[in-house]
Amino acid sequence: MACRAAGKRGIDVGLKRVLTSTSLGHAVGLTSRTSLGGAARYIPESSTSSFLQGSGHHTTLESPIRCFHASRELWARRKNDDQGVGLKTQKKGKFAKRIKKPPVDAPYVPPKLKRIAKSLQDKTIDIFEGMTTVELAKRTGQSVISLQELLVNLGEKVVSEFDPLKIDVAELVVMETGANVRRLHSNEGSEILPRPVVVTVMGHVDHGKTSLLDALRQTSVAAKEAGGITQHLGAFVVSMPSGAAITFLDTPGHAAFSAMRARGAAVTDLVVLVVAADDGVMPQTLEAISHAKSANVPVIVAINKCDKPSANPERVKLQLASEGFLLEEMGGDIQVVEVSAITKTGLDNLEEAILLQAEMMELKARVDGHAQAYVVEAKLDKGRGPLATAIVKAGTLVCGQHVVVGSEWGRIRVIRDMSGKLTERARPAMPVVIEGLKGLPMAGDDVTVVETEERARMLSAGRRRKYEKDRLRQIMEQRTKTNEPSEDDSVVPERTEMPLIVKADVQGTVQAVTDALRTLNSPQVFVNVVHVGVGPISQSDVDLAQACGAYIVGFNVKSPPSSISQAATKAGTKIMQHQVIYHLLDEVGNLVVDKAPGTLETQVAGAAEVLNIFELKGRSKSAGGDIKIAGCRVMDGHFSKSSSMRLLRSGEEVFEGPCTSLKINKHDVELVEKGNECGLVILGCNDFQIGDVIQCLEQVVRKPKLIISDNGIARIECY
Repeated sequence: MACRAAGKRGIDVGLKRVLTSTSLGHAVGLTSRTSLGGAARYIPESSTSSFLQGSGHHTTLESPIRCFHASRELWARRKNDDQGVGLKTQKKGKFAKRIKKPPVDAPYVPPKLKRIAKSLQDKTIDIFEGMTTVELAKRTGQSVISLQELLVNLGEKVVSEFDPLKIDVAELVVMETGANVRRLHSNEGSEILPRPVVVTVMGHVDHGKTSLLDALRQTSVAAKEAGGITQHLGAFVVSMPSGAAITFLDTPGHAAFSAMRARGAAVTDLVVLVVAADDGVMPQTLEAISHAKSANVPVIVAINKCDKPSANPERVKLQLASEGFLLEEMGGDIQVVEVSAITKTGLDNLEEAILLQAEMMELKARVDGHAQAYVVEAKLDKGRGPLATAIVKAGTLVCGQHVVVGSEWGRIRVIRDMSGKLTERARPAMPVVIEGLKGLPMAGDDVTVVETEERARMLSAGRRRKYEKDRLRQIMEQRTKTNEPSEDDSVVPERTEMPLIVKADVQGTVQAVTDALRTLNSPQVFVNVVHVGVGPISQSDVDLAQACGAYIVGFNVKSPPSSISQAATKAGTKIMQHQVIYHLLDEVGNLVVDKAPGTLETQVAGAAEVLNIFELKGRSKSAGGDIKIAGCRVMDGHFSKSSSMRLLRSGEEVFEGPCTSLKINKHDVELVEKGNECGLVILGCNDFQIGDVIQCLEQVVRKPKLIISDNGIARIECY
């Protein structure tokens, strides 16, 4: 009994020691000293011994019997004993060593790029004089630091983001970000005076616009125009009998010169819409109305040619009213004047209407300060260099100033009025010709006055870089659209390229002719304008045409010297020279039609009726079986041996195949005309019946067709 009691007590003490170990305490969920001590302190001996007895475990007493007390000192000793046995415990403290986990092998995922809601290339930012870097940052969406870095790169001194910037510096910064720029000029100045009205004369071709201007200024410009039609945009200052001065812009009426009419409406204060009384409202009349509405300028209708017997001004008024023009006679605010350029009647009424409308508009402009001007035309003169015809909108343009026109710059060397007289300065609403530019600007560019030559160079270079970036981006977008798979990739139409080199006398005409030639594109021929230029045809144009196999188009330019003509003939380069846009489009359009590969089309060349059937028998096996010959009479067209034949019975196709034999009176022939009788054999066809109809089918190449409408629009129609 004593041994049993001693053994029982030893087992209880051993079990308590195991339960008080740190590792086992963590295993059973006792993580704190208090909970573990409490668990060890309140284990009853009877329950422990009964548990061990019930499970059949027997132990012997190997160590002296010790009583377990859950004190702090004993707990520390037990902890050290457990570590000595080999049980590791987690170190706790401020400087506990962290176990580094090995890196996880995972594929690299690049960071997602932030997409801007609106591309900067499609965004136009308004700038003005005195803008700060903070305002530019808000408008461009860039940070102030990035814009300050751009200013440093431009050589500007950066002190604070709230310092005002020059308008040309702000333009350079915005262009470097990739956005488009629009200048907002202030009309505030120390001297604001009334200015003359700028009137643009618009209308359909051959409605008498230039003749009306000739009657007003007592000149004969229309007689000097090639073909009797205006093909340039001209600016004139007309002194009226009342003493007032009016600036007139004369625009061409041909459909190819739509861009010129748009430029005229953009710079004008008032539009005089000329409509022929015997012709009525035409396509270019409606186009001029749309240009005037888009420019938000008032319109005065001048019904011309009222002296003709077929004139019907009332019909013109009804046509204009049907297009939404509210005339004064019908309760609207649009003035209508009936005039005649030939008899010079109604000119006083037209002048009165223009001056009345100008007085209602109260036209004033800033006279002092740098000028704001708009280029309406540009050309290259052999002796004077690049010339730009501009209209001053505000300020005063002074000879000797540094200007930037589009991507070109220069120092104004000479200013001439439209009569050719030299002048030192140009005031608002005054058309002048500027000399001294380094290159030829584009029609429609703004004239910007800068302070120094260095600033002019910098602004010109920045605009040129922006223009080149936009051009390359457009090329890439066009290539992307071209490379996109179509719905039916199996059918690829054959397309021939026709390269052209265009030379004209002025910049606006070059643009108009180029746009008109590109309208001749068709699914079969691609009209590719590889180079455009202003001035006469040179040797470099011939060399470029020889290198790319292009045709040279000269419009309103002088004939090249004999040396250049001989070089072009030797190189096989064709030079086409014209002074009328109709004749140019006609020749180039016919050339496009001739160059087009055309489409193959099956046509019925003839029809014959089967009158009799003949059969050949007894042929050898190598030669083939029996053959049936159809005796026919050609009823329509002709029959050819090289063509395919179609057998029809009661209007339905029975068989189709090539013709293997065609004879007349036992003689082989290649062609049988209408009314003759013949015998023919169709390969593989032995099912002829009297009364059948045989058709002769031929493959023909159908060329496109050049169509020029009454309003001068040319197009290529493919079948």
